[in-house]
Amino acid sequence: MYSLDGKVAIVTGAARGIGAGIAVTLARAGARVVVNYRQDKAAAERLCAAIAASGGVCVPVQADVADPVAVRELFATAEMHFRRADILVNNAGILLFKEISSIQDDEFDRLVDTNVKGVFYALREAARRLSDHGRVVTLSSTVTRLMLPKYGAYAATKAAVEQLTRIFAREMGARGVTANCVLPGPVDTELFRTGKTAADIERMAGMAALGRVGSVQDIARIVLFLVSDEAGWITGQSIGANGGII
Repeated sequence: MYSLDGKVAIVTGAARGIGAGIAVTLARAGARVVVNYRQDKAAAERLCAAIAASGGVCVPVQADVADPVAVRELFATAEMHFRRADILVNNAGILLFKEISSIQDDEFDRLVDTNVKGVFYALREAARRLSDHGRVVTLSSTVTRLMLPKYGAYAATKAAVEQLTRIFAREMGARGVTANCVLPGPVDTELFRTGKTAADIERMAGMAALGRVGSVQDIARIVLFLVSDEAGWITGQSIGANGGII
């Protein structure tokens, strides 16, 4: 539906789950995709092989987004392979599901390093290196709009991500660069299902007006629209993608 022919997209945390779905969807639309991963090289290579088998162009690049030097090298590698970067999807993130009273200092630091600093480092590089009229999409979470126990620290990091993205949109507007947040609700991935019973999943599905949990493609299609030319008048927004949970 939307063409990304000639565009180069960097997707962080793209080896599995929502990130992998976004990478596949952007490649199918014609983008050349940089699949960033932190540890799972085999998964990233399998994903790129699948994209190539479908006629797409993809390169896997290892980088920990919590490391500013690695983020600079991620963008440099994209430029080395494809000469430019037009799209950044900030998908990399980790989850901490604990009551605030029981969170250890090192757990909180790791959460902030990945979810907040990682997005900041990527936005900083994008501000310097993204093409004019580029697109940035950052993944937040619907938990920022809810009061769910054990999500306090995680929700705080995602709220910070939303504010960073809004201000980035204002700062980059003169160059025609847009930046938006997508806030998924529960999405049916391997990570989501880990530790949950069928009853847990059914209960969470029942929270949505549409009566189900989301799919990876539900989120990927929204990201595709936001990075397309057709979404050029949408910027600085936080868009709920949760089937009507809130």
